[in-house]
Amino acid sequence: MFLKGIKDKFKRKSGRKILKQLVATPIAVTRESKGIRSVGCIVDLDKFEKSEVFFQFQEELSLHPNAVKIIGYKRFYDKNSPYATPVFSDKDLGWNGDIENSYALEFLGREYDLLVNYYNENSLLLNLMSVKTKARLKVGFKEVGPTYNDLMLDTPLMDFQIFKKELKKYLGIFKEI
Repeated sequence: MFLKGIKDKFKRKSGRKILKQLVATPIAVTRESKGIRSVGCIVDLDKFEKSEVFFQFQEELSLHPNAVKIIGYKRFYDKNSPYATPVFSDKDLGWNGDIENSYALEFLGREYDLLVNYYNENSLLLNLMSVKTKARLKVGFKEVGPTYNDLMLDTPLMDFQIFKKELKKYLGIFKEI
Protein backbone atom coordinates (compact mmCIF):
# COMPACT_ATOMS: atom_id res chain seq x y z
CA MET A 1 0.00 0.00 0.00
CA PHE A 2 2.84 2.37 0.89
CA LEU A 3 4.69 1.63 -2.33
CA LYS A 4 1.52 2.20 -4.37
CA GLY A 5 1.25 5.69 -2.83
CA ILE A 6 4.83 6.50 -3.79
CA LYS A 7 4.28 5.12 -7.29
CA ASP A 8 1.13 7.28 -7.72
CA LYS A 9 3.02 10.34 -6.48
CA PHE A 10 5.75 9.83 -9.08
CA LYS A 11 3.17 9.21 -11.83
CA ARG A 12 1.49 12.52 -10.97
CA LYS A 13 4.84 14.30 -10.93
CA SER A 14 5.78 12.92 -14.35
CA GLY A 15 2.27 13.78 -15.59
CA ARG A 16 2.68 17.42 -14.50
CA LYS A 17 6.07 17.56 -16.22
CA ILE A 18 4.63 16.21 -19.49
CA LEU A 19 1.66 18.60 -19.20
CA LYS A 20 4.07 21.57 -19.02
CA GLN A 21 5.86 20.31 -22.14
CA LEU A 22 2.60 19.76 -24.04
CA VAL A 23 1.32 23.23 -23.12
CA ALA A 24 4.57 24.75 -24.40
CA THR A 25 4.20 22.95 -27.76
CA PRO A 26 0.47 22.62 -28.52
CA ILE A 27 -0.85 20.20 -31.14
CA ALA A 28 -1.80 22.22 -34.20
CA VAL A 29 -4.89 21.19 -36.14
CA THR A 30 -5.47 22.93 -39.42
CA ARG A 31 -8.44 22.47 -41.67
CA GLU A 32 -9.02 24.36 -44.86
CA SER A 33 -12.76 24.81 -44.42
CA LYS A 34 -14.48 26.66 -41.62
CA GLY A 35 -17.46 25.32 -39.79
CA ILE A 36 -18.15 22.88 -37.02
CA ARG A 37 -18.67 19.29 -38.14
CA SER A 38 -17.44 17.38 -35.10
CA VAL A 39 -17.60 18.17 -31.39
CA GLY A 40 -15.73 16.54 -28.52
CA CYS A 41 -16.80 17.12 -24.91
CA ILE A 42 -14.71 16.48 -21.81
CA VAL A 43 -17.07 16.64 -18.82
CA ASP A 44 -16.36 16.60 -15.09
CA LEU A 45 -19.08 14.15 -14.02
CA ASP A 46 -18.35 14.78 -10.34
CA LYS A 47 -19.75 18.30 -10.73
CA PHE A 48 -22.09 17.98 -13.73
CA GLU A 49 -23.79 14.61 -14.09
CA LYS A 50 -26.15 15.34 -17.00
CA SER A 51 -23.77 14.46 -19.83
CA GLU A 52 -26.63 13.61 -22.21
CA VAL A 53 -27.38 17.34 -22.65
CA PHE A 54 -24.28 17.66 -24.84
CA PHE A 55 -26.10 15.80 -27.59
CA GLN A 56 -28.12 19.02 -27.97
CA PHE A 57 -25.10 20.36 -29.88
CA GLN A 58 -26.02 17.96 -32.67
CA GLU A 59 -29.35 19.71 -33.12
CA GLU A 60 -28.19 23.27 -32.36
CA LEU A 61 -25.20 23.18 -34.71
CA SER A 62 -26.91 21.06 -37.41
CA LEU A 63 -24.42 18.22 -37.11
CA HIS A 64 -24.60 14.71 -38.51
CA PRO A 65 -25.47 11.80 -36.21
CA ASN A 66 -22.47 10.62 -34.18
CA ALA A 67 -20.74 13.99 -34.62
CA VAL A 68 -20.72 14.59 -30.85
CA LYS A 69 -18.37 12.49 -28.71
CA ILE A 70 -18.47 12.76 -24.92
CA ILE A 71 -16.08 11.46 -22.30
CA GLY A 72 -16.57 11.92 -18.58
CA TYR A 73 -14.14 12.27 -15.71
CA LYS A 74 -14.74 10.98 -12.19
CA ARG A 75 -12.15 11.13 -9.45
CA PHE A 76 -13.10 7.62 -8.37
CA TYR A 77 -15.27 5.16 -10.20
CA ASP A 78 -16.06 1.49 -10.08
CA LYS A 79 -15.18 -0.23 -13.36
CA ASN A 80 -18.01 -2.71 -12.79
CA SER A 81 -20.68 0.00 -12.46
CA PRO A 82 -22.52 0.94 -15.62
CA TYR A 83 -22.15 4.53 -16.79
CA ALA A 84 -24.08 6.05 -19.68
CA THR A 85 -20.99 8.02 -20.70
CA PRO A 86 -17.49 6.56 -21.18
CA VAL A 87 -15.50 7.45 -18.07
CA PHE A 88 -11.85 7.89 -17.09
CA SER A 89 -10.40 8.66 -13.66
CA ASP A 90 -7.23 9.39 -11.74
CA LYS A 91 -6.53 5.63 -11.65
CA ASP A 92 -5.97 5.78 -15.42
CA LEU A 93 -2.86 7.98 -15.20
CA GLY A 94 0.20 6.14 -16.41
CA TRP A 95 3.86 7.04 -16.60
CA ASN A 96 4.92 10.10 -18.58
CA GLY A 97 1.40 11.52 -18.68
CA ASP A 98 -0.03 8.56 -20.60
CA ILE A 99 -3.70 7.86 -20.07
CA GLU A 100 -4.33 4.14 -19.79
CA ASN A 101 -8.03 3.94 -20.56
CA SER A 102 -9.49 2.55 -23.78
CA TYR A 103 -12.33 5.10 -23.84
CA ALA A 104 -9.90 7.98 -23.40
CA LEU A 105 -7.56 6.62 -26.07
CA GLU A 106 -10.46 6.29 -28.51
CA PHE A 107 -11.51 9.87 -27.74
CA LEU A 108 -7.96 11.14 -28.22
CA GLY A 109 -7.62 9.25 -31.51
CA ARG A 110 -10.11 11.54 -33.25
CA GLU A 111 -9.85 15.10 -34.56
CA TYR A 112 -12.49 17.62 -33.61
CA ASP A 113 -13.49 20.98 -34.95
CA LEU A 114 -14.67 22.01 -31.47
CA LEU A 115 -13.59 20.72 -28.08
CA VAL A 116 -15.79 21.65 -25.12
CA ASN A 117 -13.87 21.51 -21.82
CA TYR A 118 -16.85 21.38 -19.46
CA TYR A 119 -15.02 21.66 -16.16
CA ASN A 120 -14.18 24.67 -14.03
CA GLU A 121 -11.45 23.30 -11.80
CA ASN A 122 -7.88 22.51 -12.80
CA SER A 123 -7.21 18.80 -12.60
CA LEU A 124 -4.15 17.01 -13.94
CA LEU A 125 -6.14 14.38 -15.86
CA LEU A 126 -8.70 16.80 -17.28
CA ASN A 127 -5.95 19.17 -18.41
CA LEU A 128 -3.94 16.33 -19.95
CA MET A 129 -6.99 15.17 -21.90
CA SER A 130 -7.63 18.72 -23.08
CA VAL A 131 -4.06 19.31 -24.23
CA LYS A 132 -3.77 15.91 -25.93
CA THR A 133 -7.06 16.24 -27.82
CA LYS A 134 -6.63 17.38 -31.42
CA ALA A 135 -9.13 20.20 -31.90
CA ARG A 136 -9.21 23.34 -34.00
CA LEU A 137 -11.10 25.37 -31.35
CA LYS A 138 -11.19 24.69 -27.62
CA VAL A 139 -13.89 26.23 -25.45
CA GLY A 140 -14.21 26.15 -21.68
CA PHE A 141 -14.69 28.13 -18.51
CA LYS A 142 -12.72 31.17 -17.42
CA GLU A 143 -11.66 29.46 -14.17
CA VAL A 144 -9.47 27.04 -16.13
CA GLY A 145 -7.86 29.83 -18.13
CA PRO A 146 -6.37 30.46 -21.55
CA THR A 147 -3.75 27.73 -21.25
CA TYR A 148 -6.31 25.05 -22.14
CA ASN A 149 -9.03 27.07 -23.89
CA ASP A 150 -9.08 29.33 -26.93
CA LEU A 151 -12.46 30.75 -25.90
CA MET A 152 -13.40 31.12 -22.25
CA LEU A 153 -17.00 31.64 -21.19
CA ASP A 154 -18.02 33.18 -17.88
CA THR A 155 -21.17 31.16 -17.21
CA PRO A 156 -22.26 28.97 -14.30
CA LEU A 157 -21.23 25.34 -14.66
CA MET A 158 -24.66 24.05 -13.65
CA ASP A 159 -26.55 26.12 -16.27
CA PHE A 160 -25.87 24.35 -19.55
CA GLN A 161 -28.49 26.34 -21.46
CA ILE A 162 -26.66 29.64 -20.87
CA PHE A 163 -23.35 28.00 -21.83
CA LYS A 164 -24.88 26.64 -25.05
CA LYS A 165 -26.45 30.01 -25.91
CA GLU A 166 -23.17 31.89 -25.36
CA LEU A 167 -21.18 29.31 -27.30
CA LYS A 168 -23.56 29.52 -30.25
CA LYS A 169 -23.34 33.33 -30.16
CA TYR A 170 -19.53 33.31 -30.29
CA LEU A 171 -19.39 30.61 -32.95
CA GLY A 172 -21.61 32.88 -35.05
CA ILE A 173 -19.26 35.80 -34.45
CA PHE A 174 -16.29 33.65 -35.53
CA LYS A 175 -18.31 32.59 -38.59
CA GLU A 176 -18.04 28.93 -37.62
CA ILE A 177 -21.79 28.32 -37.92
